[in-house]
Amino acid sequence: MGSTSEAAEQEKNAAKGIRPARRRLSVDRRREELMAAALELFGKRDAEGVSIDDVAVAAGASRALVYHYFGGKQELYLAALTSAAAQLEARLSLHGGGRPLEELADGLKRYFDFVEEHAAGFAALLKRGPDSGGEIVDAVRQRLFRLVMRQMRLEEPGPALRVTLRSWTASVESAGLDWLEHGDIGRPALERMLVDQMVALLEVAAKHDPQARELLENLVREGP
Repeated sequence: MGSTSEAAEQEKNAAKGIRPARRRLSVDRRREELMAAALELFGKRDAEGVSIDDVAVAAGASRALVYHYFGGKQELYLAALTSAAAQLEARLSLHGGGRPLEELADGLKRYFDFVEEHAAGFAALLKRGPDSGGEIVDAVRQRLFRLVMRQMRLEEPGPALRVTLRSWTASVESAGLDWLEHGDIGRPALERMLVDQMVALLEVAAKHDPQARELLENLVREGP
């Protein structure tokens, strides 16, 4: 995705009408820089408010070069989201070997590592327009949901557990966006709170569902 700090500096220059000096780059590196610049812009504005010219100026490239690599803004937008999604999913690969809540905490750490290191990509991914990029975001959400299922040692959650886990993953997503916007809670505290929130949600579900009750008992038995 390229350097977020570089893209941010390029966007400042773009706002001033300053086009960075062009450099000779490989095809892959140039594509990465164009996507990094696009993600920085898409993460701060609606896609409709970002033009090809904006991306070209931010990346220090010509308008024609952006069209050469991506064909148009829609193609660039989807390529940038796909890049962000791939990097996030790579962070979410299951390590295993620990207790369920330990693995959950480790997964949260890696998730927020990505949020912190690629803030623009994360924001762009989740603030995508209603008519584009939905399948990319849905795939990431499904990946996160399946990861949590494996961490909880679940093969097939029933309705109550499915709703509980989806509610929790939605909370994690919202927490990431809120943390980027406000930054008024430390990451370790936020991650611990989200682990505790999972337990609290399971405690509620356990009152209504035997599968949730069994899962909660197993978590308590194995310990944090």
